[in-house]
Amino acid sequence: MNIQNRQAAVAAPSPLVDFWNDVLAPKFMAYRHILVGGLSRHSSEIMPALDVRRGDHVLDVGCGFGDTAVELALRVGPDGDVLGVDCCRAFIDYAYQMAGLSELPHLRFACDDIERSTFDSSFDFVFARFGTMFFANPVAGLRAMRAAMVPDGRMAHIVWRRRADNPWLIAARDVVQTILPKPGEDALTCGPGPFSMADEATTRSQMEAAGFTEIAFQRIDAKVMVGRTIEEAVAFQLAIGPAGETFREAGPLGEERRADVEATLAEMFETVETNDQGLWMDSSSWLITARNPAGT
Repeated sequence: MNIQNRQAAVAAPSPLVDFWNDVLAPKFMAYRHILVGGLSRHSSEIMPALDVRRGDHVLDVGCGFGDTAVELALRVGPDGDVLGVDCCRAFIDYAYQMAGLSELPHLRFACDDIERSTFDSSFDFVFARFGTMFFANPVAGLRAMRAAMVPDGRMAHIVWRRRADNPWLIAARDVVQTILPKPGEDALTCGPGPFSMADEATTRSQMEAAGFTEIAFQRIDAKVMVGRTIEEAVAFQLAIGPAGETFREAGPLGEERRADVEATLAEMFETVETNDQGLWMDSSSWLITARNPAGT
């Protein structure tokens, strides 16, 4: 099966994809070491337990820097193959470098938006780590994932749980919003946001509407590093996530109040768990597994 021929059609990029490429991707690249280290804590422990088999054809949706695609390629072996897709060109360029260093000829990457592309229904397993929460239309995005699967195919995706269980993202936002206004309704954002699939009942309904069956939720809790130093933790929060969105949308006012914002954040980070590697905070996610029913 030729992995490079599985994509049938691609639509024009959406404004949301343009925003990721033009605004967010450079920030994510700058803090890649924090993001990969943190996100991997929500996939590395469960990866061996995923129903991924030798010889499987796997689609990794929103593959980011490619680390999960590499893990999946090692799982399926040379008789299988893995295609990692992401809408951010910078992520895919970096992922290609990883694939080259990994010497895995059965691993490929493509710069695609799963919501706006069509893939052959040839994948035995579809995976996504912290990508599905940003679907502009969650049901349509999930349906597109299912459409790429063979009948009786398996899927798993990881999404953030509720805000209260993720102080690594929310505590800084709350601090910044004591100084700067909340983003308005017309704010440029990353999409529905990192917590759009936090509610189990809502997300289960979305998956059922997309046609999945055997849907199961498993909670994953982990400490994640938010910076090697307090200064880096402050800069990271002002670049990425809800705190970064608040600061970015404040525009000139944000820059005017930058010193106050940075000092208040630094004070907050002085209270978090610290070791010789850096600063650590709590995070929590859902591992959601499901199946594409046979005969569909």
